[in-house]
Parts: sequence; structure tokens; C-alpha cells
Amino acid sequence: MVPILAPEQSATHDVTNQAPVLAPYDAADDAALLEGLRREGAGRAEEDIRRLGRLAGGEEAQEWAGQADRHEPELRTHDRFGNRVDEVEFHPAWHRLLGTAVAEGLAAAPWADDRPGAHVVRTAGGLVWGHTDAGHGCPTSMTYAAVPALRKQPELAAVYEPLLVSRVYEPGLRVPSGKRGLLAGMGMTEKQGGSDVRTNTTAATPTAEPGVYTLRGHKWFTSAPMCDVFLVLAQAPGGLSCFLVPRILPDGSRNTFRIQRLKDKLGNRSNASSEPEFDRTVAWLVGPEGQGVKTIIEMVNCTRLDCVMMSATLMRKTLVEAGHHTKHRGAFGALLIDQPLMRNVLADLALESEAATTLTLRLAGAADRAIRGDAQEAAFRRIATAVGKYWVTKRGPAFTAEALECLGGNGYVEESGMPRHYREAPLLSIWEGSGNVNALDVLRALGRAPETGEALFAELALAHGADARLDAAVVRLKDQLRGLRDQQGIEAGARRLVELMALALQGSLLVRHAPAAVADAFCATRLGGDWGHSFGTLPAAVDLTAILDRALPDTAARG
Repeated sequence: MVPILAPEQSATHDVTNQAPVLAPYDAADDAALLEGLRREGAGRAEEDIRRLGRLAGGEEAQEWAGQADRHEPELRTHDRFGNRVDEVEFHPAWHRLLGTAVAEGLAAAPWADDRPGAHVVRTAGGLVWGHTDAGHGCPTSMTYAAVPALRKQPELAAVYEPLLVSRVYEPGLRVPSGKRGLLAGMGMTEKQGGSDVRTNTTAATPTAEPGVYTLRGHKWFTSAPMCDVFLVLAQAPGGLSCFLVPRILPDGSRNTFRIQRLKDKLGNRSNASSEPEFDRTVAWLVGPEGQGVKTIIEMVNCTRLDCVMMSATLMRKTLVEAGHHTKHRGAFGALLIDQPLMRNVLADLALESEAATTLTLRLAGAADRAIRGDAQEAAFRRIATAVGKYWVTKRGPAFTAEALECLGGNGYVEESGMPRHYREAPLLSIWEGSGNVNALDVLRALGRAPETGEALFAELALAHGADARLDAAVVRLKDQLRGLRDQQGIEAGARRLVELMALALQGSLLVRHAPAAVADAFCATRLGGDWGHSFGTLPAAVDLTAILDRALPDTAARG
């Protein structure tokens, strides 16, 4: 006979020693972010950034992010009558996320704001709103980057720029001039060349109408295909050129934009990435024939900055998640946050996160001032953005993996959200040029525009004498540059060179602007060599408590 248990004996699934859900929290509760916002001339926006941070960390926005990732976009090539429509359907959560981002000015709005610091405000907004979902940041980034390229053709800019800088999100394909706001995409790479866009085979044929061409070819990686207009590279009679391709033509007909398939990607799954095919697709020339790369170079500067920003955001988001978990999870008689080895790991992650955030905002400040005509900042931006893109995005995957590990098995399940962040991290080192492409771009800048190297060393010199380890690193950097003689040697050593540039630049910024405990720990480890090969190997002298008290939001009181 099976015994009947008393009710108090039957509970086998009591939940204990689990962290509560993090949301709601304030994604802008980040000292490095707010200090950088003020330092780069955009302190006026602090209340707006704080408001957006509370919205990003709220239960509703966090649920939108999960829904957008779980319910992936679906391609619909034809309607029920057999007509070609080439549309991608998104979950409502995607539209809520994207609509909020546009309304908050995270697309192209800064180009319509004459106040100094407008582009810094946008970057800071991305650093907090990115705590939701990274995928919808793709169309906002491309829209932001499209404006300076489009200005190469003033008559087109006059039509489209007022709609691109709008804070109104109107999904659905319609005549662009009939909408209150537009999004822009990019169609650059092809399957035979990837980053080597000069090998593109898509052909552009002039029509009888000046400035109007027809395109024929196949693009390999065109994200956010439901954008209203696209900047596309194609081979015109005069060479590789840039073109504007609208999804809907001025007469209301659909331009030929045949979406062959959506990519089955590792991450960024809320966003659709497609392979469109052009066949007599109508396009308008942007800039002179044969100068397509020159036309889009400003676009690349903008999207590379966003790659740095998104990586820094992922670092911050996963650090906050890890810190929250360890404040509530106990093991071996104490909370994880009080275990010496876990504190070392978290403090090491906090150093990396602060360095990434501080560099991101410095790059945003340089972009803002360069756009307003500052030649010195333009030179610094040219080289430092490529340096930051290389290093910060390279650190992202290892960082998110370590943060995930802080949650143990709980971090390895989809419900935690950490796998989504982990899958997202590698994209940012690939998008807008892999590590090799960016390292070579730094060499190109040094060779073709020596003023960029001078601007970088002028920035480093601002911290001269403040830390001997930083000073020694700058000397090593100069020695490396002098020691690279032949082109083969330069290319083979490019990664080592750019890594040291990035670490010296981050160290310089932290020595000048961060608390002494943060700057000292960074210089001791990243520049002084008192460090292991994984996170959590900070030396005993580091003030872990000072670093953690600064970095981690107070979520310990939740039950």
C-alpha cells in the first residue's frame, strides 16, 4: 500500500536560493556613462537618458526584447494571387522597440539638431536602450549613417533627409514622400567579395533620365529589408558607384527588390538579413560615378561607432545581469558577490566595461565635433574609431561568455537572456569589417593621412606623466611604429599594433577621468602586465570593493 504523505511532506519543488527577475531596473544607472555624457558636452540630456534607462530596464521593454528574439521575422515573397511582394513580417514587439528608438532620436535625428553634443546624446541613448534588443539597432544605425552619404547628392538629400531625421516610425511599404518618417538600409557586399566591395559585379546602366540608372545583380547581406530606401554599391560605366534604391517608386509601383531568402544567423535573430536580387531596379546616383567608396566612407565611420557602442552596451548589460545574480545567489556559506574569486571576476569585467563605455563616448564626442568642422577631432576620429571598432568588439564575446558563466547553469538556458547576448556579441566584430579589415584600415590611415597618427598621440599625451605604466606603453607604441619597415611586416604586426593603440587610448582616458582605483587597476593589468589570460586574475593590490561599488547598481534589496 502506498503511504499518503501529509501536505507539509509533499512539497518537492520549493524555489529557494534563486535571484529574482532583474527588471525593473535603471539601465542608465552607470557612473561611467553619465560622467562621459557630461564630459563630452551633452549633460543637458541627462534627465532624458535617465528616463530612457528606466524605460529600457522596465518589465514591458524587457519582455518586448524577449518576444522579438523568440518570434523571428518571416519572409513573404508572394501574395495569395501570386504577385511578387517581397515583404518581411515582424512580431509586434519589434515594431514597439523600433518605434521607441526612432521616437527617442536614436536613428538620424541628430543630423537635424544644431546643438553641440547632439551625436553624443544619441550614442548615450543607444548605450541604455540597447539593454533591450540589439537587432532593431541595425536599421536605426543604417538610417543614422545614410544621411552624410546622401548629402553627396544635394537634390536627393533635399527630398529624403527631412524624412530620415524624423522621429516618426511608420512601418509598411509606401511611396517615401507620402510617409512621415523613413528608415534607410545598405546593400554593399556580394558573395564573391564580402568586404572587398571593389570586386562587386552588380551592374548599373544609365537611363535617358540624368542621374537615373537601372541595376542588375545580387547582394549577399542586406539587413532590415523592410527599410524604405537603400544605399547600394554597383558598377557604373565610370566605376564602382553609390546609388539610392527605394522599395517603392514615386509612381507607387514596387521597385524590383526580390528577396531570395533570409539568412539563418547565429544571433541578431530579431532582425532580418536578406539576399535581394536586382533586375532593372531603378536607382538614383549618389555622388560622382566611380567614387562609391569615397561616398560611403562617412557612412562607415558612423556605423563603426555604433558597433563599438553596441559592444559596450552588451558588456554593460551582461555585467549588470551577472552582478544582480551574484547578489542573490548563495554558495558554500556566503553570497556569490562576497566570494573572493567571484569578486575578482566581477571587478575585472567592470574594468573592461568602463573602459569600453568611456572610449565609446570619447569617439562620439570626436564625431560630433568633427561633423561641426573640427579638423583635429576629424583626424582623431578617423583612426580612433577603427581602433575602437577592432578592440572593443573583439573583447565582447569573451566578456559575455564570462558574464554568462557567473550565472552558472542558469545562464546557459534561454530564459535567462544570456545566450541571446552571447550569440549577439560576435556579430559586432564582423559587421562593418572584421578585425583584419579594421586593423588594415588603421595602417591605411597612418600611411595616407599622417595627421591621424599625430592626433592619436596628441590625445595620449594629455595623460603624460600621470601613470608610468601608461607612459611606457606609449613609448612601446612609438617603437612598434618605427620598427615596422616593409609592408609585409606592417600587415603581419597590424593586430598587435592596434591592440596596443586601443589599450593605451583606454588607459589614457581612464587615468584622466576615472577614479584612481579604476585607472590604477586598468594600467596595472592591461598595460603593466600584472594580469592573467582570463577575466578574474586581477592582482591582490587592486581595490575590488571600490570598483564594484562604482560599477554595480544596487539590486541587492530585492526579495
